[in-house]
Amino acid sequence: MPHKLMRMRRAESLRPAMLAIAGDSAAGKTTITRGLTEALGADRSTAVCVDDYHRYDRAERNGLPLTPLHPACNHVQIMEQHLQLLAMGQPILKPVYDHRDGSLVRPRLVEPRDLVIVEGLLPLHTKLARACFDVTVYLDPPEPIRREWKITRDVHRRGYTREQVLAELAGREADSAAFVRPQRREADIVVRFEPIEGREDRSLSATLLLRPTIRHPNFAQILSRATTSAVHLKLTRDSDGGPVDALHIHGYADPLEADVVAKAIWHDLGVPEPLPVCLGLMEDGSRNEPLRITQLILLHHLIRAGVWRLPDE
Repeated sequence: MPHKLMRMRRAESLRPAMLAIAGDSAAGKTTITRGLTEALGADRSTAVCVDDYHRYDRAERNGLPLTPLHPACNHVQIMEQHLQLLAMGQPILKPVYDHRDGSLVRPRLVEPRDLVIVEGLLPLHTKLARACFDVTVYLDPPEPIRREWKITRDVHRRGYTREQVLAELAGREADSAAFVRPQRREADIVVRFEPIEGREDRSLSATLLLRPTIRHPNFAQILSRATTSAVHLKLTRDSDGGPVDALHIHGYADPLEADVVAKAIWHDLGVPEPLPVCLGLMEDGSRNEPLRITQLILLHHLIRAGVWRLPDE
């Protein structure tokens, strides 16, 4: 189906809302997705990882001049077909790639709920895939930070040595530059977690570039009701020179001040449910306020679009 026809058909039908979260390996996609699905609940949300569409298992790839980031190493056409089905409210039989040992295992039936969150390396690679989404996000941490995140994750959870991860990063660099990073220009929201240069406190802050490709909440008005230095909004220039709003969330801010911002954003929605407590939670149980507010902004987009069906509706 042509991508323009896909957009027209979605606009004419009652269907799930689709959110894409793209980014390189270990950029934080799963962490953001986990908080959103926990906040929405299994009865409202479905999460899909498009890395499951790898064409080869890890053993097969060892003998090939391809990395998992290359489209030729993935079933892109099947991914497009499944995204179209999900976007129209239809179930799919999705392949499954086990990251623990790199094997392809039994497919899984996936049924779309009110919200479908799609994360992975290449969800925004083609026009047809992009046409399936209402909101698109690209995670863009600085490369030194992403590399350390990947080393930590792959060594502790996927059985690699540090040397193996470094070799893999070097081997993937060309494909990352050619296929993963170009998705940044296709995203409605670009998110970057990084410490503020020059500060001894190395807490990660977050900057969200809010492109005018979709309608964003009126954060100037929301923040005017929350007297705090934890967050600020400014007009800046995007990588292409165009004007874009940049929302900055300070990682070193007092959690109580960050909580004021979170409550102001939630209050702006006017929903009867309490602010979800699972937002911003890390795997060790600690809370990261920039992550929490980033997840909350994505929820704001989706609830404002009318895709979160509250129990009393």
